Amino acid sequence: MGMSVADTMMAGRVSAMDLAGVALGGNLYWPTMLFLSGVIMSVTPSVSQLDGAGQAHNSGQVVRQALWIAVVGGGTAMLLLQNAAPLYQAIGVDPLAIPIATNYLRAASFGLVPVLCYISLRYLCEGLSWTRPAMLIAFSALLLKLPLNYWFIYGGLGINAMGGEGCGWATAIVTCYQLLAMTVVVRLSRIAHSGVFSRFDWPHWPTLKRLLKMGLPIGTAMFLEMAMFSVITLLIGRLGYEAVAAHQIAANVGGITFMVPLALGIAATIRVGVNVGAGDYAGAARSGRVALAASVGVALLTGTVVLLANDQIAALYTNESNVSSVAAGLLLLVAMYQLFDNVQATGIGALRGYKDTSTPMFIALFSYWVVGLPIAAMLGLGNAALNIPPMGVTGFWWGLALGLLVAAVIIIWRFARVSRSPQQIKKLALR
Repeated sequence: MGMSVADTMMAGRVSAMDLAGVALGGNLYWPTMLFLSGVIMSVTPSVSQLDGAGQAHNSGQVVRQALWIAVVGGGTAMLLLQNAAPLYQAIGVDPLAIPIATNYLRAASFGLVPVLCYISLRYLCEGLSWTRPAMLIAFSALLLKLPLNYWFIYGGLGINAMGGEGCGWATAIVTCYQLLAMTVVVRLSRIAHSGVFSRFDWPHWPTLKRLLKMGLPIGTAMFLEMAMFSVITLLIGRLGYEAVAAHQIAANVGGITFMVPLALGIAATIRVGVNVGAGDYAGAARSGRVALAASVGVALLTGTVVLLANDQIAALYTNESNVSSVAAGLLLLVAMYQLFDNVQATGIGALRGYKDTSTPMFIALFSYWVVGLPIAAMLGLGNAALNIPPMGVTGFWWGLALGLLVAAVIIIWRFARVSRSPQQIKKLALR
């Protein structure tokens, strides 16, 4: 997320046009990457339940098959993203921003396969309850990303200034570094006992089928949420590049605060999975409840900070006062929806620990695409039949908040139901 913040801030300092281009490019890149990483996320509960059952040595086979998903899925997505210009033209976004968006995508897409392979190995470590390597690699990658961004965006040392496109090239290089670093960690640490690099495996359909059966709903749920934000960004693109820039600032800040409940959700996946594998269903439920309570506390804290410092935060991203003022208003809504967003993110993570992935996918479909997106479009663009005047970018954000509220309520209900049913837990664990 820090890398996305770096892209937003540094491109925004070039121009609002470059910021809009990076935002439009990212709103195709990130949903695609998150969908595929969500499919691969089936590794985490699979490995954690193996670990809880004392069978961690069998986790290598699972990861080798996940790497096939990363290579095939990432390669296919790369080809699609490198030919995205007709989509932008069909939607009718500001034509001045399209070249920046497509150039950014062409560059960043070269990093899709490396980052998905890195994620496969990262989920192996996390499934075995070792989360520190991913943190250290991500931090060092951010330190590498900052100078690369500056070099490619502004030029120098034989490189011409690329503006927003430079963010894409920096991203592709950094993902290769992340894969290399995680490969070294897995080969030379205690994770080596998983046997992931002990041999080469061709695709094994029974294992792939289990991973895809569990992972496709995870990826779809993640895609549905991120795609809702992306579709809204593309619709806001019809309001002009300044509206897109303000929206991107608010979304970027919301993304930063979202990392904590997302991390708590991953931790809940691991701890719930280990407890389920060990047959401790009470411990699994307790892990989920603690994660949810912590997530609520974080929401109250971060929401208060954003509420009190919205003007100052917006000013960090852009020198253009009209963009900054709109973004500051949107940040008030970001502060408000923190509670809903945190609860649904952490709750979904807890459900994944039970291998409950299909129901959250349908919850996401209903909350984001039946409730959130239609209301966001209606409020943002207006509806003459219902006599609703267009509220612009602010209306879109009210729709987002409502969709997240609905998702949070249903997710809490689902977690309470699953965590209290040993029969359901045993049935889900057989996946």
